Amino acid sequence: MAFHAVRFPLDVALGARGGPERATDVVTLASGREERNSRWAHARRRYNAGYGVKSRADMQAVLAFFEERRGRFHSFLWRDGFDFSSNGTEAPTALDQVIGTGDGVKVSFSLKKRYGASFDPYLRPITKPVAGSVLVAVAGSSLAAADFSVDTATGVVTLDEAPPVGAAVTAGFLFDVPVRFDTDRLDVELTSFDAAEVPNIPLIEVRE
Repeated sequence: MAFHAVRFPLDVALGARGGPERATDVVTLASGREERNSRWAHARRRYNAGYGVKSRADMQAVLAFFEERRGRFHSFLWRDGFDFSSNGTEAPTALDQVIGTGDGVKVSFSLKKRYGASFDPYLRPITKPVAGSVLVAVAGSSLAAADFSVDTATGVVTLDEAPPVGAAVTAGFLFDVPVRFDTDRLDVELTSFDAAEVPNIPLIEVRE
């Protein structure tokens, strides 16, 4: 079992469906009131790539990708066409997300993306940033690319110098989702000479 740092065919991924899933226990009391418990600290995303297969060429690309991953065995990168950027666009900025506050000593900060505002914001760990896309600023001033490094396997940003006490460390980035196939079988239908249909190609996010 290994993680393959290769992205699922992008043309197919952009036609897929899916999104975040939560696990919440809901108990209804005799009074009609509810007790709710969230079992997961972080959402887990599920996708169905079958909707993106439009041609025989698409299917051949998916089939080759599936076989090389050995079905569910190896995980890989997935581009979520709806949520792949720190600011929702293809042009992130160094001020998009707060990833930490300087204490004069710490130099490593994990990328994260904030969802929501005043009620109960969710901070999503970003572990698979796109190489070369990460921008960083300290106290509002952008850093040169030579002044920091990014581990694209973990999403950890390491600065050459520790930010001063109280300085906000911010970042912008593009990112992928680590996933695996959630099936060991592809059921392919050849619908015409140059068309193929795969009604179900389930993928599930891998937690590391």
